[in-house]
Amino acid sequence: MMDQPFSETLLAWAFILGFYVLPLLHVVLSPRGGAWRVGPDARCPFAPRIGWLVIVLVLGIIGWFLFMRATAKRGLEESGGGPA
Repeated sequence: MMDQPFSETLLAWAFILGFYVLPLLHVVLSPRGGAWRVGPDARCPFAPRIGWLVIVLVLGIIGWFLFMRATAKRGLEESGGGPA
């Protein structure tokens, strides 16, 4: 009934898990992901974390790299660090 070997099926599930589910989970659980609610003076209808979830959902691992870059940059600015 199944034409694919078990290893190909396992590889497909590993790809989905590694490139979509784990980045989405990281955005959900990250303390630097932003607020879940929209601020009172916001012009965008999405909260910051919801926006990141949409970006990662659409772009996959590229969206996750964008999230990592933005949160790392923000972390440096908050701590006063950065390039000398």
